[in-house]
Amino acid sequence: MTLLRAATAAVGVDLPPSAEAPTVKLDLVGLLVHAAWPVKITLGLLVGCSMLVWVIAMLKLLQLGRLRSTEREFDRRTRPATSARELFEAAGAGRGSAAGARILGELYVRGSGAPLERLKALADRAVLAEGQNARALMWLLGFVATGAPFIGLFGTVYGIMDAFIRIGAAKTASLPVVAPAIGEALITTAIGLAAAIPAVFFYNWIDKRVGDYVADLEATAGEWVALIAEQAVRAEPSVPTPAGSRFPAGARQRP
Repeated sequence: MTLLRAATAAVGVDLPPSAEAPTVKLDLVGLLVHAAWPVKITLGLLVGCSMLVWVIAMLKLLQLGRLRSTEREFDRRTRPATSARELFEAAGAGRGSAAGARILGELYVRGSGAPLERLKALADRAVLAEGQNARALMWLLGFVATGAPFIGLFGTVYGIMDAFIRIGAAKTASLPVVAPAIGEALITTAIGLAAAIPAVFFYNWIDKRVGDYVADLEATAGEWVALIAEQAVRAEPSVPTPAGSRFPAGARQRP
């Protein structure tokens, strides 16, 4: 427009003041106030999902921080242990506050005198339970991450339908008729993406931290199982072999 005025001034022609382009500002509050009630319900649902994402993310980060802190402390206490008795005593002193203490408690209660394979199965089951506890509420983050864009898309589709209805009622496709409805439609998609993007970020980040935590538990539990099984083998009473017998100790002879 400035170039146009300079050109017209050069030839002695003045443009009227009304030729200036009007300044248009985005009024989100106005769009929300004048939106149709299905769009308002969609927006309210998306805002609730967005708040839920941040609340769950903060709770999960605090939970993982506490779990890793207590597990590091318990691992520090059990690191010098050289026998199953010392491990079980450390677990008893921990009173189940750490995941490792709960795993050792499961091995002590259900794995007394059990073979190596059963000890491994018990440890795997206990680690699985700890992993499920650490992943609690993660499904809500996944739901918002995958569902929020489609919820916003529903509001967009309804807004576009409402725009066509307004066009039909006004019998004109001018911008003052179409623009408000299209704006109401697109704002739902924007808020849906605003809810889904943090959910995807927090889900991947928290899932990575939970995976590292469970991997540490699996490695530590495998070390404990090996130590307990080794102690059990050493504690087995040996059967004396009669002099001149052709069978090793503990073997059964056929009659």
